[in-house]
Amino acid sequence: MTTKAPLEVAKSAVFLDRELSQLTFNRRVLAQAEDNSIPLLERLRYLCIVSNNLDEFFEVRVASLLAQGNLAENPILAANLARISGECHLLVKQQYAVLNNEVLPELQAQGVHLVRHSDRNEAQRAWVKDYFEREVRPLLTPIGLDPAHPFPQVVNKSLNFIISLSGKDAFGRGSAIAIVKAPRVLPRVIRLPDNLSKNSGASFCLLSSIIHSHIEDLFAGRDVVAYSQFRVTRDSDLWVDEDEVKNLRQALKGELQGRQFGTSVRLEVAKNCPPELSQFLLDQFALDPSRLYAVDGPVNLVRLQELVGLVDLPGLKFAPFVPGMPAKTVNSDIFEQLRKHDMLLHHPFQSFQPVVDFIQAAAVDPQVVAIKQTIYRTGMHSELMEALMTAARMGKEVTVILELMARFDEEANINWADKLEQAGAQVVYGVVGLKTHAKVALVIRREEAGLRFYAHLGTGNYHLTTTRFYTDFGLMTAHQEMCNEVNEVFIHLTSLTKPHAFKHLWLAPFALQSEIIKAIKNEAKLAKAGKPGRIIVKVNSLVDESVIRALYAASHDGVKIDLIVRGACTLRPGVPGLSENIKVRSIIGRFLEHSRIYYFRNDLKHDVYLASADWMSRNLFRRIEVAFPVLDKALKKRVIEEGLNPYLKDNSNAWELDQNGQYHRRKPRGKQLVYSAQHHMMALLGTPT
Repeated sequence: MTTKAPLEVAKSAVFLDRELSQLTFNRRVLAQAEDNSIPLLERLRYLCIVSNNLDEFFEVRVASLLAQGNLAENPILAANLARISGECHLLVKQQYAVLNNEVLPELQAQGVHLVRHSDRNEAQRAWVKDYFEREVRPLLTPIGLDPAHPFPQVVNKSLNFIISLSGKDAFGRGSAIAIVKAPRVLPRVIRLPDNLSKNSGASFCLLSSIIHSHIEDLFAGRDVVAYSQFRVTRDSDLWVDEDEVKNLRQALKGELQGRQFGTSVRLEVAKNCPPELSQFLLDQFALDPSRLYAVDGPVNLVRLQELVGLVDLPGLKFAPFVPGMPAKTVNSDIFEQLRKHDMLLHHPFQSFQPVVDFIQAAAVDPQVVAIKQTIYRTGMHSELMEALMTAARMGKEVTVILELMARFDEEANINWADKLEQAGAQVVYGVVGLKTHAKVALVIRREEAGLRFYAHLGTGNYHLTTTRFYTDFGLMTAHQEMCNEVNEVFIHLTSLTKPHAFKHLWLAPFALQSEIIKAIKNEAKLAKAGKPGRIIVKVNSLVDESVIRALYAASHDGVKIDLIVRGACTLRPGVPGLSENIKVRSIIGRFLEHSRIYYFRNDLKHDVYLASADWMSRNLFRRIEVAFPVLDKALKKRVIEEGLNPYLKDNSNAWELDQNGQYHRRKPRGKQLVYSAQHHMMALLGTPT
């Protein structure tokens, strides 16, 4: 019996659903919150991460699907949204069950009390009453709805209350509905004084609970019949007609103000919200009932993250981890070190400080004449950006490719653009229609033999906070051929000229996808010739159809393929005749897996590329991305032994994907010892504490 070639198999049997795959990722994160071996406050943090992920999922993915047209005229889209809605409702229900049945009771047993109004004693109620009158009530503006007081604008993801009233108002009219917005300037978690806490523990109240318990005080002379907290999620993907605007930065400033009031895509209410109030809100936001989520707890669950920061009790959080500092970077001339050898940094197990030192040293080095750097995400406060401004003020040529369209970081990047230009730096906003997602920096130094280039290329952002929690690789090099190609990337981005053909770098949107497919096909060619074909890839997402089809074809030809994909993966592994030689696993642990590694055995040449790009069409065709080779044999070995092999061995945080799109947690088999790749790397590279 002959087996059909992969390209002949129907598309419906070839690819998994992207949105459902993304939601299964959140199920794996939720499983961390259910894991009793993880400290309690970290389990709460995972619950908050699920909420944050779902917020973005609705703001971007669901919003984009809803914008595709009339669901009545598109039954396929309607069915897909129905499946997504069903999965989301199940996920949210399970999330709140974990919160109420496991995490909060166990925190209470450890002396951390989230005290509801019904559970407060008289002393606690008196304190909360005083806090409400002093800190909260002056900031509230209750709005009784009538023709002169229409339904107010509700900010995206803000906490609000809807109240049903009986009786007449001060003017003798019977307005029945009122809205109260919770002040965004107030904390969502408030700690009670220690002398009011139970059993020498720590007691907290939610702002929503404080407002709930005093809603009647806001409507003197009226009877509060019913009330509920609510929260609306809106389409938050910014859109700017880049062909029409003359100044992208100014256009984005205007768009940012409108983001808070985009099209509604989801409504959250308390589970005891009366149906008539829920329907009233659905009508106001033009949502159908499938977009309603009645939750058993606070609607703004992500804000419980504040509780994690307010409690400092031993054993409730992960033990502190101090990243290691490579010995060659301590008290040494970074440029001298790079002239001798390349340097590989594996974050967060190794400190990001050498990269900061690299840019800071360049900023004040009189021999440095120019610094060029791409910035995608860097945060509101950044030593790197301060160093670039210092360099510009000292008269160096500083060029920053600053991506203004980095989702949810637009405002921070606009602010940095203003500051950099004021300091004298040349700021370019990338290429119209493409996001600059590459992570590269270049230092040009005048030395005895002439101008010499030094570069840093990475898989992660120049963001000092995320470098402590995301796994990434960074390569620092003085390899002149590769550094020259980095410089050509900058020239391409600033001049908009066509880039040269590169020997080392794979650049999107021009060559990255074709080079990936060429490398995959090369492994297939070797396998058909009777030689071992081997591919190992670690990315955040895998959804590009052309790349997946190339992987299927390689599997069909006998190439052994391991894919470590943290998030969405639409490839079906283990299907006979299609992908029986492909295995897919996902690692969910203490740190967010973020590094992108492409390994091709290539007849024992062992090609290793690090990259900023996932294997998604947006990365390969709608972004500026750079994949770069690790040329030094010792460093290449490190990438394989630190970034790939341990993750294939992991039987603690690994989930294996089956051909039906379901993930199964890998557990030790037989006499195997428990093995975590992240724990192994912490022990190998971290600083002992």
